[in-house]
Amino acid sequence: QVRLVESGGGLVRPGGSLRLSCAASGFAFNLYRMSWYRRAPGKERELVADISPGKSVDYADSVVGRFSIYRNNAKNTVYLQMDSLNRDDTAVYYCNARQEDHDYWGQGTQVTVSS
Repeated sequence: QVRLVESGGGLVRPGGSLRLSCAASGFAFNLYRMSWYRRAPGKERELVADISPGKSVDYADSVVGRFSIYRNNAKNTVYLQMDSLNRDDTAVYYCNARQEDHDYWGQGTQVTVSS
């Protein structure tokens, strides 16, 4: 059974940091492109960052220099380190695993940036 379980969300003050984790099981994690998406209130889902099986990374312009995605294939886990958070980063963050026609999603974790 495929599972993607996100954790690490919460309430943080502007300028603060959080690290999200996504623990995967039930598929060959090391062969999948792993991504983080987010959906803010009233907005469409957007790609935040992704990392290829070869660990090439890409980021949305809005998070460049503040967020970092990395993966640990031995632990079947992908992470999103988020620094210098601001209110525009408030959203539900989702983990995604993709390979050809296989596309899996986690349940999401809430990140709220507020003073």
